[in-house]
Amino acid sequence: MTSQEVRNHFLNFFKDKKHKIVPSAPMVMKDDPTLMFTNAGMNQFKEFFLGNSVPKSKRVTDTQKCLRVSGKHNDLEEVGKDTYHHTMFEMLGNWSFGDYFKKEAIQWAWELLTSVYKIDKDSLYVSVFEGSDDADNLEMDKEAFELWKAIVPEDRIIMGNKKDNFWEMGDQGPCGPCSEIHVDIRSKEEKAKVPGASLVNQDHPQVVEIWNLVFMQYNRKANGQLENLPEKHVDTGMGFERLCMVLQGVQSNYDTDVFTPLIREIETITGKKYGKNEETDIAIRVVADHIRAVAFSIADGQLPSNNGAGYVIRRILRRAIRYGFTFLGTNKPFIYRLVKVLGETMGKAFPELREQYQLIENVVKEEESSFLSTLEQGLVLLDSVIKSSKDKTIDGQKAFELYDTFGFPIDLTSLILEEKGYQLDTEGFEKALKAQKDRSRAASEVSKEDWTVLLEDSEQEFIGYDSLEAEVKVVKYRKVTSKKGGDQYQLVFNLTPFYAEGGGQVGDKGYLETSNGDVIYIIDTKRENNEIVHFTENLPKNISGTFKATVDQKQRWRTASNHTATHLLHQALREVLGTHVEQKGSAVHSKYLRFDFSHFSKLSTKELRDVENFVNARIEGQLPLEENRNIPLQEAMDQGAMALFGEKYGDTVRTVRFGQSIELCGGTHVNNTADIWHFKIVSEGAVAAGIRRIEAITSDAVKEFYFSNNRMLFEIKDLLNKAQDPVKAVTALQEENNALKKQVEQLLKDKAKGLKNELISELKEVNGIQFLAKQVELDAAGIKDLAFEMGGQINDLFLLLGAEKDGKALLSCYISKELASNKGLNAGAIVRELGKHIQGGGGGQPFFATAGGKNPSGIPAALDNAFEIIKATT
Repeated sequence: MTSQEVRNHFLNFFKDKKHKIVPSAPMVMKDDPTLMFTNAGMNQFKEFFLGNSVPKSKRVTDTQKCLRVSGKHNDLEEVGKDTYHHTMFEMLGNWSFGDYFKKEAIQWAWELLTSVYKIDKDSLYVSVFEGSDDADNLEMDKEAFELWKAIVPEDRIIMGNKKDNFWEMGDQGPCGPCSEIHVDIRSKEEKAKVPGASLVNQDHPQVVEIWNLVFMQYNRKANGQLENLPEKHVDTGMGFERLCMVLQGVQSNYDTDVFTPLIREIETITGKKYGKNEETDIAIRVVADHIRAVAFSIADGQLPSNNGAGYVIRRILRRAIRYGFTFLGTNKPFIYRLVKVLGETMGKAFPELREQYQLIENVVKEEESSFLSTLEQGLVLLDSVIKSSKDKTIDGQKAFELYDTFGFPIDLTSLILEEKGYQLDTEGFEKALKAQKDRSRAASEVSKEDWTVLLEDSEQEFIGYDSLEAEVKVVKYRKVTSKKGGDQYQLVFNLTPFYAEGGGQVGDKGYLETSNGDVIYIIDTKRENNEIVHFTENLPKNISGTFKATVDQKQRWRTASNHTATHLLHQALREVLGTHVEQKGSAVHSKYLRFDFSHFSKLSTKELRDVENFVNARIEGQLPLEENRNIPLQEAMDQGAMALFGEKYGDTVRTVRFGQSIELCGGTHVNNTADIWHFKIVSEGAVAAGIRRIEAITSDAVKEFYFSNNRMLFEIKDLLNKAQDPVKAVTALQEENNALKKQVEQLLKDKAKGLKNELISELKEVNGIQFLAKQVELDAAGIKDLAFEMGGQINDLFLLLGAEKDGKALLSCYISKELASNKGLNAGAIVRELGKHIQGGGGGQPFFATAGGKNPSGIPAALDNAFEIIKATT
């Protein structure tokens, strides 16, 4: 049975059981502050489990793309080392929202596995929650036990502890006992020797869990106590890759047709064979797994970056590059070539892989090139650390600096050290890493109290499209504490005019006014589990009263102007550059807008002007807002509405139209494009391979931009003696300045020539090295020219020159190449060390490097220290 058939059989089975098939949610989370990535099939349904929304279908089924590499479910370092852990994986699932419960879930699971998939009943084991004697004092799940006992022999029912058989969404939220279904795919001979029951949940590669049936019946409160949920739910998750392994009769997920096309391509590219060598096998598994995670993330709109979710994706890709570099002998980009194969194997189920193929390939290739350069640089730096070490143990703090500052992988550091007969101070490295993690955790840690519920209101109403104020009551509130924000309160109203952050647009600000005129400021508005949450720094005195909620009108208007301009900008780019342009991200603030889009090259001045003119023509055209708030998704698409990859849309959507621009959008907009007044691009640049970014301003910000430029123009004219043509005057000044600079350069060169002979006469021999450390009155270019001229004349030269310019310190170190090689000296490492004296830093090549700092008074100490370094050289 092919993987495509496995997936289809699952979905069709539950479709026949009156379940609605829903599409996978994006793998990258957008509106959930507790998660970066979808890490379980239930994530997109949290609002239903929490009772914040009522589902349109009480029974649903899907295959969800998931990612587990961070937070509670951290599998990254295990991936590749075994044959069943993955970063990105598919979770087949069926859900009941207050409809059926344990009986149907258990019976249908057994029916699908044994009657549809034809899995041998004697190879299956099930587990049941045994209860707990901790603070929760939970009873055994007798209902599940009796239901299973009617299906399987009792010796195939395993009692599971809380760790294995009680599922929790997190520290707070819905939870409940679960029943896991395990399969034993060992040979008959192995089964006869050791009973499968004894290997369940023992990390045996051939006795694995394939399906988890979670029975949500409790809610975990912030104080740790459990309370019963008003409705009981079913949440099941079956690992697609593991299921394919069982049904295709192989012993590893990587031997299924989910992975074999990728592995074959890796073999072809690298010339390495899978199944011949353990190190090679691990590397191939790492690459095959990680390209899936990275490709799906990029397709969902998350590019690799240096923070947040983007940093996680970069880490995954760099781990794959590193394994290829170390164990597959690849020192050139190659992983990007797997994107086409991935699209061919999974593109039917997930069409975004095919539609975003070129973008994914470009981004991966650029990331590979960049990190391979980092690896080369890291090898040079590591070599310098080794040469400067006084013994065979390399300081863990220095290894951490390589890891943290330059992104050089610690396991690669350890491997190279071992090959050269050195060892790593692992304890020192772990200490430095832990200190960094503790700092990061402390900075981002948020503690939340339980909600205090004042009113039972199952559905909150947003009225912010039509009104900026309303009479409201607080439905519930809670206190949240973080290092960044201190003590704050989150309030949920029965209805609200406040727009919650989403779709790239910032949340509204404003205030609550009490009947006696007291004001509570609302400093932000966000959406959490489909509820609009308002942030304040204090609570109203009479929390149960009625309040007037008012949105900051000026900020809302500016934000709406920028959001409408973003739509017009999108239309303009497709008109000017071509229909290949797709939105890849946006940020709509009150002061500016940012728009990321797919395009292969920098925009020319003419193209930028054409885009600006296009948008401003629509503003001058006074196009009215045409809005449809509740239209079926397919009907909206048929009308030409633009949908964005990585966004989750419901059955009905809101469309926003201005002239020929029509998009699916939940944000706030002006009533007429004339309200925007004017549009101005302030910057355009690259974000990643094939991704450009435009930042622009509208309305008041444009007026301030022109006023500021105008003031600057008059100031310049005053400096130019009120020149009638300031451009001509500045051009003349530039020409005069260039001529003077040439004269100064020539004077400095003449000075350096005279200085060269003087410095040569001052050289002294130290340990066979021609040494000189001296402060001079030259700029950086003059020092470099002088150093290389002296190096051309003097063998075995070590030259350190210091200079002060404009209150800043400069150090330049030159070492003859033969000397650097023979004595293990590295100019880059030396100036980094000496740079501490001038409160700065620097780097460069082994034979020439510079450092800059803010403490010129430290130059003499740096020069003295250089002498000590050379004196200690053997």
